[in-house]
Amino acid sequence: MSRAIPRIVIAGTWSGCGKSTVASGLMAALVARGKVVQPFKVGPDFIDPTHHTACCGRISRNLDPFLSGDDGVRETFRNAAEGADVAVIEGVMGLYDGIDGTMEASTAHVARLLDAPVVLVVDVRGMSGSVHALLRGYRDHDPGLRLEGTILNQIGSPRHRAMIERGLRVPVLGWIPRSDEFRVESRHLGLRMAHEGEGMARIAAAIGGYCDLDGILSVAEGAPPLPAGRWDPLPEPGRSARIGVARDQAFCFLYQDNLDRLAAAGASLVFFSPLCDPLPDVDGVYLGGGYPELHAAGLEAGPCREPMKEAVERGLPVYGECGGLMYLSEGVTEPDGSVTHRMTGALPCETEMTGRVQALGYVAGTWLAGAPFGPAGGRLRGHEFHYSRLSPSPDARFRVRLDRGKGICDGLDGISEHATVAGYTHAYFTREFAVSFVEAAARWRDCGE
Repeated sequence: MSRAIPRIVIAGTWSGCGKSTVASGLMAALVARGKVVQPFKVGPDFIDPTHHTACCGRISRNLDPFLSGDDGVRETFRNAAEGADVAVIEGVMGLYDGIDGTMEASTAHVARLLDAPVVLVVDVRGMSGSVHALLRGYRDHDPGLRLEGTILNQIGSPRHRAMIERGLRVPVLGWIPRSDEFRVESRHLGLRMAHEGEGMARIAAAIGGYCDLDGILSVAEGAPPLPAGRWDPLPEPGRSARIGVARDQAFCFLYQDNLDRLAAAGASLVFFSPLCDPLPDVDGVYLGGGYPELHAAGLEAGPCREPMKEAVERGLPVYGECGGLMYLSEGVTEPDGSVTHRMTGALPCETEMTGRVQALGYVAGTWLAGAPFGPAGGRLRGHEFHYSRLSPSPDARFRVRLDRGKGICDGLDGISEHATVAGYTHAYFTREFAVSFVEAAARWRDCGE
């Protein structure tokens, strides 16, 4: 059996062309029309999906062939799109920009996996007739791609529009004027999180006015049926455990697929805020990434810091990623060295903020023997993006060896102490990892700590 899922990819010519603003605004405009919209984001980004989720009231999912494989992309899409009227997929970077200059994990790669029509956002500042050559190039570069239309951004004036309209051969589904009303404020790791801005309703109204929503829906509805299928979670979890998941302004980088895999492996998820809450009564803790550097004083003074260290020393299984790694270190020092905020001190390392990116890109590695969880020899995939630098003690132990990416040092990641492991990698969980983490938590509980 197969099912026709209306779907559309909002791609861009390059980063900064307005793709994210258009995609989020389009989602919100369709919701305002009464449509049930399932949002997606190509690539490993955490921030754009928060805007999608706020717009649509449905959790945005990442679609990344490097992290999950081609079949994983299809499974995530089919499962998440269930019950939606239309799926809107925001691309990453430029349409054809993939890993190491290839098309792997690019927006085009995902569009082809899902046989989804593409609408290309083009920033037309400083162009008129050249827009036609650009569009033909994007359309003809991969004849197998379904480039069905374009949204032209940064139109300077009615005369500018009239100049571009002459000779167009790609359907135009939106003409967006140059205006500050479409700007979404940025910070050092990307756009502001959805809860930090108030302009999306304004942007949605504008996008709805400047874009042909009926035409966009028609393109989405023209997508062919996809083969039926669902991701089959573990039917009978072998063990069960309560897993605390940090989620607040400091720890806000979480893949929903990771949470689903933990739940499928037998975890009852208990969300808490290290900024505001004491450590809950749990059998294990997952500390994702986020912005601990922006909330370092609050984390230092928070009710969770000392109990977290004590729990680690008692052998509580804890897994930390990037921001979680920083929180588990001895302290976080400001870039100028003037202030060091004490963190939990659960791991033998210090964190120093720097003024520039220390690592950015995909990560691939292998779990080493001796890890409290994470199957020995099992593969790990994820990405890293951070401005901090870690100084581990000379006798620090590591549980992950990388063959792609920087990690903590010397191609190693996953610094470990007791039953705690933390690294710079934002991992996309395998089922095996989720099972091993839940089982470690269950063993700790059954042993009475």
